[in-house]
Formats: sequence, C-alpha cells, structure tokens
Amino acid sequence: MEFLQILFSIKYTDIRYILIHKMNLFQYLTTIERFWNNGEGTALARLINISGSHASNKSLHVENCESMIERHLEPPVDEVINTHLKTLYYLHETPPNYGDAYKCQMACVQAVVKLLEAIKEENWCLPIMYVTCLDLRLLALKCENTQQVAKRGHFMEKAAECLMLCFRVCTADNRTDERDTKRLGMLHLVNQMFKVYFRINKLHLCKPLILAIDRLPFKESFPLAQQITYKYFVGRKAMYDSDYKLSDEYLSFAFNHCLTKFWKNKRLILIYLVPVKMLLGHMPRKETMEKFKVPQFYELANALKQGNIRQFDDVMQKYEAFFIDTGIYIIVEKLKIIAYRNLFKKVYLILQTHQIDLQHFFTALQFVGEEDITMDETHCIVANLIAERKIKGYISYQHNKLVVSKKENPFPNLNIQEFYELTLLDESKSVQQKTAETLLIASKWEQENSIKMTDTNDFRGTNLPLTQAFMNLKEQQQQQQDQTDNQNRLKHDDEKKVENTQVNAERQQKSETPINKVFLIT
Repeated sequence: MEFLQILFSIKYTDIRYILIHKMNLFQYLTTIERFWNNGEGTALARLINISGSHASNKSLHVENCESMIERHLEPPVDEVINTHLKTLYYLHETPPNYGDAYKCQMACVQAVVKLLEAIKEENWCLPIMYVTCLDLRLLALKCENTQQVAKRGHFMEKAAECLMLCFRVCTADNRTDERDTKRLGMLHLVNQMFKVYFRINKLHLCKPLILAIDRLPFKESFPLAQQITYKYFVGRKAMYDSDYKLSDEYLSFAFNHCLTKFWKNKRLILIYLVPVKMLLGHMPRKETMEKFKVPQFYELANALKQGNIRQFDDVMQKYEAFFIDTGIYIIVEKLKIIAYRNLFKKVYLILQTHQIDLQHFFTALQFVGEEDITMDETHCIVANLIAERKIKGYISYQHNKLVVSKKENPFPNLNIQEFYELTLLDESKSVQQKTAETLLIASKWEQENSIKMTDTNDFRGTNLPLTQAFMNLKEQQQQQQDQTDNQNRLKHDDEKKVENTQVNAERQQKSETPINKVFLIT
C-alpha cells in the first residue's frame, strides 16, 4: 500500500524521468518531442543535463545519429539534442575525451542561443539554458585541470564568450511582460560568468554585469539562492576594490540568508566577511569561529586587540597557506595598521598626556617584536595612522612628539571613523540626510549587542601580559628618572654649598683688611 501511495504521488513526467535510464534512443527522442511540444522546460532540461540519470544509459552513447534526430525533432531543438548526445558519447569513452566533449557542449550552448531567439515572448525554455551553461562551465573547468594548453584559462575564457551570447539574448528581451521576459535568466548567467571571471582573475569584466543587474526594476524578485550567490561575488569584488562598506553589506546579506544546512557555503562567505568586518572595527566571537572552523581569525583578533605585532606576524606566518589559497592574504595584511593603532593607544593610556614623545612609540614597537624598526619608520607609521584618521593629532618634528587632541578621544572607534568618512564628509548629502543617518546609526549601535568593537576593552583595567609589561616598563623608566633627578638634586646642593663657602670667605677677607691697616696686631 505504501509503495502505491508513493507511486501515485509522483507526477507522470517524473515517472518518465525515473525510467529514462532504461530507454532506447527512439524512446528518448519521443519523450523529448513530447516535452518540447508541451513547453515543459524543466522536464526537458533534465534530459539535456550531462549529470542526469539518462547520461549513464549506453543506448544513448551514439556519435552520429543526426538522421534519426531529424526525423523526430524539428529545428532548433534538434541541434541541441544532437550536440548533447555527442557530448555524452565523448564523456563515456575510455578514457573520457574531455576536449571533444567540451567542444560539443559549446556547440550545444550555441544551439540554445538559436532556440532562445526562435521562441519569442516566452521564457519556459530558460531551464534549458541554465543546465547547458552550467555543464559548459564545469566541462571547461575539467579541461583546465586535465588538458595541456599554452595559455592558462583558455577553456574558461571561451566558455565565458558562449555564456555572453546567452546573456545578450536575455538582455535584449525588453518588449515582453516581466512575467514572461527572458531577462529573468540574466542573474543565473551573471553568476556563472562571475565564477569564470574569478577563476581566471579578470574581475574588471564583472563591472558591466553588475551595472546590468542593478538597472533591472525587478532585481529583488529573483530566486533567493541566485541573489545569495550574486551578493557573495559582488561583495568579494567590493572587498578587492577596498569598498569595505559595500562589501560588508553584500556579504552580510549572503551570510544571513544562506540556510544553516548549507554549512560549507556559510563558511565560505564567512572567510571573506570576517576580514571586512575586522577592517571596519568589528572583532569576531570565538564561538562563531569555532562553529565554522576558522580559528585563524580569532587568533588574529586577539593580536589586534592587544596591539601585539609579534603575535600578529606569528599568526600570519602560521596560516599563510590558508590566506593565500583563499585570496585574502593582502586584505588580512592590511589589518596590521589596526594593531599599530591599538599598540599606540596603550602607550597613550599609560602616559596620560596629550604630548607623546615618539621615542615611546619606538620603544613599544621594539618591545612587541619590531626589533629592526627605525625612528623614521616609526614616524611613517604614526603619519599613516593620522592620515587614515585612526589618530586625531599631528606630529611635531621639531620636538619629536605626537600631539593629540585634548577635547575628544584621540583614538576614535573604528566604526565611528567609518561613519564619519562615509556620511559626515560626503558633500553630496544634504544636512537632512546626514541628520537622519546619524540618528539611524546611533540607534543601531545602541541595539547591536552581538558585535564586539575593538575599543570595548578598557586597556587601563585589563590584566593582559602585554599591557602589564608596558606598565612595568613605564615604572622602570619612572624609577630611573626619579633616581637621576635625585642625583642631580644632590649634585646641585653640593655645588650650592661650595659656592656659599667661597662667598663667605670673600666677605670675611674684605671686612678684615681695613682693621689690619689701622691696628697692629701683636
């Protein structure tokens, strides 16, 4: 009974799809013809997928079957099926002939372009385009790993050219209703091309695609999975372009909307989201990093909070291969400026003065591992921190001192600095816009308890080893200074006594001279 209930719950098209791996070529073509005449794009796409259940059917592994296909199918679908069957034939040779299979799949995508142009004012054929384009990219990737070519990325570039043909057809379809327009297939193609361009390191080609999607009036109506993929790649590109605000927005959307069951995808998004968050002043939580098995970032965060340059360099060296493989090594290296900032803030909090001798910064840098650093390099680091508005102050080269602000915090929170640059300094925004954004960000900071800021640690009250070492160093310097002052004071007192003795002697000599002249002393 249970088997019958399951059988009756399956659609008729699904039953035919399940049994297709046992069909001969005639039955396969008959099924294709029925799906084509009924306009069943999704069912037809299953039978043109190189990973479908029919792909292992040896009855369909035929190299030359054009005449039989022409008798059953009409143009332009006949060319699509013909090239698809040739692709299966080459893939199931021993060993697989990926080169010829790739060429046939390219011809299949080009046939799909003709199919899209032939079917006007309808978009039921879009699933066919999705499947063939995906298979082409996967075969291009396989050829890149197995074929020997003079130019790296050759197969991927050619695949991108075919994908662009489909993209142009979809973009040009602006005469039909939004429900039936082929422009609904644009985002899927853009995601496929993103994967190609990121693979061959040609990110500049992504910009026209992003502009095309942004112009769509219905860009929010795309399937959520496609939106997540799109936001992920645009967020990564923004990260490489140093647009961290946009990168944070897009990667956060991708991470928050990606389902929990797709753990690998969420981890992949997090690998790029965490460095961006850290650059904006948000430090990751240990529990989250352990959950997604990326402890590298928590160790980095600890080094940044403490301003420990030696620990930061050790973490970079320890996980160098990971950072390079994921393409974030340079981005993570930029975090070092935050470590310098936090280190110098500790020096400021210990000295409690608005005029800080740069020699103190030089000593602190040497203490935390920058043993080969020079005073000129210390000047450069401080100047860069001032230029990036991570320190409010200026350098007095005449006195070799950093003069910081008295009235306000000379080491502003990193997220406040970001708001200051993107909102208050933006001349294109009106006063009303700036006021509204200020109130919005203030409300957000009050409600946002899940994010830890860099400056939430009060360095004056912590027991971190590095801070304690600085305190000890400061005490030693103070003791040496006091000892030197005492010695100078004693020396000054001795000199004063000698000087007073000489003055008294001179006065006594002057007073005795007249008396000796008047009276004779016997």
